[in-house]
Amino acid sequence: MPDEPTLGEVVRRFEDRFTDVRDDIKGLGDRIDTKVSQEVYDLRHEALASRVATLETLREKDTERIVATRRWLIGAVIVPLIGILLPVLLLLTKGSGS
Repeated sequence: MPDEPTLGEVVRRFEDRFTDVRDDIKGLGDRIDTKVSQEVYDLRHEALASRVATLETLREKDTERIVATRRWLIGAVIVPLIGILLPVLLLLTKGSGS
């Protein structure tokens, strides 16, 4: 009989377990309170998808604008510059060779 706990010890152990369970339940309640509802998650996900689609569209427009700028630069600046400098260089090289 000396191995059996006394009634007071059983009550203390029971109260300790009860306190542990109560703390666990409180912790679960706190976690559930911070959980985002599915509706809010879906709304945020849709908003994010919309923003990404908008940014992709803007990126494509910027790419098209850059390509157009390069074409303009080649057509309006480089080709006329070559058209002016090439005859001058040809005259200078033929003129010095004669």
